[in-house]
Amino acid sequence: MNREKTIVRTGFIGIIANIFLAGFKAVIGVLTASIAIILDAVNNLTDALSSVITIITAKLAGRRPDKKHPYGYGRIEYLSTMIISVIILYAGVTSLVESVKKIISPDTPDYTPVSLIIIAVAVAVKIVLGLYVRATGNRVKSDSLIASGKDALLDAVISASTILAAVIFLIWHISLEAWLGAVISLVIIKAGIEMLLEGISSVLGERVDSELSQNVRKSVLSFPEVSGVYDLVIHNYGPMRNTGSVHIELPSDYTVEKLDLLQRAVTDKVIKETGVMLTGISVYSKMDSTSASNGIYADLRDILALHPEVLQLHGFSVNEENKQIRFDVIIDFDAKNREEIFQDIVSKFKEKYPTYNIFPILDDDISDF
Repeated sequence: MNREKTIVRTGFIGIIANIFLAGFKAVIGVLTASIAIILDAVNNLTDALSSVITIITAKLAGRRPDKKHPYGYGRIEYLSTMIISVIILYAGVTSLVESVKKIISPDTPDYTPVSLIIIAVAVAVKIVLGLYVRATGNRVKSDSLIASGKDALLDAVISASTILAAVIFLIWHISLEAWLGAVISLVIIKAGIEMLLEGISSVLGERVDSELSQNVRKSVLSFPEVSGVYDLVIHNYGPMRNTGSVHIELPSDYTVEKLDLLQRAVTDKVIKETGVMLTGISVYSKMDSTSASNGIYADLRDILALHPEVLQLHGFSVNEENKQIRFDVIIDFDAKNREEIFQDIVSKFKEKYPTYNIFPILDDDISDF
């Protein structure tokens, strides 16, 4: 079964389960005058709506690339996560308002054994549904399903808390309904905010997944001609839709014909093993171990050693004919002032080699190489 069909099928299961649960809880909530159970029922309806949105976005995301959107519509799944989070936030705020009203003007709940049994069954259903939806989301890389699964497990905890409130009322005749409703509302609001922030982060673009970047590096380095892999950039256009570019280090005498064959082979292997389509492979020339430039390289390494924030040096080359030195430096994003550190490195190096034209580049720390 392909990814889209899996998401749609899981979404329909979520809709059916949540509608039934909402109906049961709504009836019980009205019969027992329990605001917590009624709010729990409303929460189930928002879960059903979330599943509807997940299905719609899965269909839209599966559309073929066209002239206007040549990279496809996969990123719409990130927008769906944000929409779901807004719905959850709205439900949480509405529930909080109703709970506060009940705190001010409380009602006395009237529980029955049958109602508590039904709520207990609902807890079990939510746990099974949540685990299933979350596992499916992880398997098909769907943020919407993962979010829905987490929300379902949260609902199970909320439903269990209503049973606890009922037990407390039946034993000690202390009604915590309204207060519990307020707590539930705050939990829902918190979950909505977290989901919204996750969706925004995905749309903005996140750091390349460490495991993915290491797998790409391992795949490229499996070719014996390649002595180094640098500057991996991956652009994400939706779950499991990645394109990227990379720099590789090759012997200085490598021919264009060999390079053409190597690039094709690297591209094929990387996409098969990692799912990343490398649309660009640039080349650095490997420094000869007997070259006179080794001394310059060693001096540069000594200067970099003064700054523990420096993560990597690559792309080093010396052109004696034009008196040019080129190199790239990666400095940790967590460094207090990356630009100042970089300028200090360049300044010290220029003092060491004043007769050369220095062409340094401050690279961004975008992948875990």
